[in-house]
Amino acid sequence: MTSIPLTPNISRMTSAAPFWLSILLLPLVAISAANGGWTLLLVPLATWYLFSVLDVIVGHNKENADPNTPDDQLFWYRAITIIWAPLQVALIFGTMIYVFATGHLAAWEQWALFVGIGVISGAIGINYSHELMHQKPTLERWMADILLASVLYSHFRSEHLLVHHRYVATPKDPVTARYGEGFWRYFPRVLHQCYRSAFNAEKAMLARKKLPWTYSSNPFWRYWALQGGFLICAAGLGGWWGVFLFATQAFIAIFHLELVNYIEHYGLTRKHLGEGKYEHVQPHHSWNASHRATNWLLINLQRHSDHHYKPDRRFPLLQNYEDDQAPQLPFGYTVMTLIALSPTLWRKVMNPKVRTWREKYYPEIEDWTPYKTATNAMPR
Repeated sequence: MTSIPLTPNISRMTSAAPFWLSILLLPLVAISAANGGWTLLLVPLATWYLFSVLDVIVGHNKENADPNTPDDQLFWYRAITIIWAPLQVALIFGTMIYVFATGHLAAWEQWALFVGIGVISGAIGINYSHELMHQKPTLERWMADILLASVLYSHFRSEHLLVHHRYVATPKDPVTARYGEGFWRYFPRVLHQCYRSAFNAEKAMLARKKLPWTYSSNPFWRYWALQGGFLICAAGLGGWWGVFLFATQAFIAIFHLELVNYIEHYGLTRKHLGEGKYEHVQPHHSWNASHRATNWLLINLQRHSDHHYKPDRRFPLLQNYEDDQAPQLPFGYTVMTLIALSPTLWRKVMNPKVRTWREKYYPEIEDWTPYKTATNAMPR
């Protein structure tokens, strides 16, 4: 890693401006809602393809900011994540009100419109909630909960903080994709395993205090209340059709999240030391990418190794790791997610990289079957 010195420029809006590009997706929804037809493709094209093209144009960013930069110099970086919760709620329900009031879109156009909104609430909203849930201020944690409830995936907070970060790259982490496991197998597996592991983690925390899972401090009560409130709003605006459209954007958002989760640790495992003991998490247990434009869109999520090293480090301060320190993806997340939709193509691209990774970091391991099938002992 290389560090650049702290400069006064980091506190300026102009330095943070590239990370505000997500705001430009909102008027695209307005255009789609007003016109329907081919304009319904604008949001998916802007997120999946435009940033992939921008990666080619603007290249890589391997520079690192001073990780000790104080929060008061990061106002504009924090602001975009904090304001996104009210913006997203307004986007979902404001669009719903407009569509139902005008009645100018066919049913399939309304559905496609909310697919586009789901792309935003997944690629942007859930990603911002991930940044916010790791922070200490109560406001930021509440904004994370609101964002997750708006896509009916509130338990992601519990699963991510209590399970994923603790057990990543071990059999106890549902989110770590196994070597050879295609996305279409991975997706239904994590949907039920993550909910169960999240609930059990919260239940276990209460049990250690000799409290039942029904105790009021269990965050699942908050999760259920917020999600129920959003569903009631959708039903009040559009009946069952309103609920269906709301659930459509939620499903697409969840799909995006788990597609990214699939990429981040595919085939990477911590060495089992015996009797349920595993080595500590290292930079080489996450896939990284330094593609500049996609990091603008995903607020440096591709600097994933450093996130696991310092989970509460704010996104502009996450450090880049070179390929001699951590494995690198051949493309940014926007391209890799498209590749992951084809298991055959994914295995062709990624399996050789995983095998090279194994030879580099664990040449002493001869039998990888227990790692591939997640049959090693559960971590203690």
